[in-house]
Amino acid sequence: MSEKVLSLQNLMMSYSDKNVLNGINLDVYQGQIIGYIGPNGAGKSTTLKIMLGLVDGYGGVVEIFGHNIASGNDSYKQRIGYVPENAEIYDNLTAAEYLSFIGELYGLDREKAENKALALLEEFDMGDVFHSRISSFSKGMRQKVLIVSSLLHNPDLIFLDEPLSGLDANSVMIIKDMLEALANQGKTIFYSSHIMDVVEKISNRIVLLVDGEIAADGSFEQLKEQSKAGSLEAIFNQLTGFDEHKETAAKLVSIVTEDIPYE
Repeated sequence: MSEKVLSLQNLMMSYSDKNVLNGINLDVYQGQIIGYIGPNGAGKSTTLKIMLGLVDGYGGVVEIFGHNIASGNDSYKQRIGYVPENAEIYDNLTAAEYLSFIGELYGLDREKAENKALALLEEFDMGDVFHSRISSFSKGMRQKVLIVSSLLHNPDLIFLDEPLSGLDANSVMIIKDMLEALANQGKTIFYSSHIMDVVEKISNRIVLLVDGEIAADGSFEQLKEQSKAGSLEAIFNQLTGFDEHKETAAKLVSIVTEDIPYE
């Protein structure tokens, strides 16, 4: 058995008397790529924010690298990388300034951080804009900067919340192959997304959260066998009880194509 990297024990969270997490129990091991999925409001982002130490007031125990994160010692964060779903980024800085600043926060020498950042961005065909202000970047370019910022310090545990937002097809393929290679080197990846086909292809373990509880946990092949559904999207719809998508889509099309007389 590989080293246990992350452990959630009876994790609970409430906001304004509304239960968001209802006793999550989950052990994650070195080298796993966890696809963490669920409907909007299921508690995915809340789980991530608790593990990252961004949210307090939860019940239960969260252990990362064998240490309870509530102990007050946040040295575990040095070994973590994170790409948030909606990130604030310093638009007035150049990519070089921003990434060397992030590298220094993780303890890297400024020159080493800058050289490594440039090498990484060059692989994304962004070397020519390394000294350009981030305010001039497209959404996809900004996303690449965020992904690079999460990897600069060679983290052991990487949290990704919708990391492919705004990326072109070629970049998506690069990221998928990169994550697989990182996992093969012993990195652990916690990947939260709504894009089912990507989760299906890159994850070696899928955890489905419904109403703050784990509804399914296993490899794609295991979930497919249990549910007798052919795709992760079909499994998702079956386990979340959502089977009205075709009917709703048909209604939307009828409204769109309906002739509405002008006044």
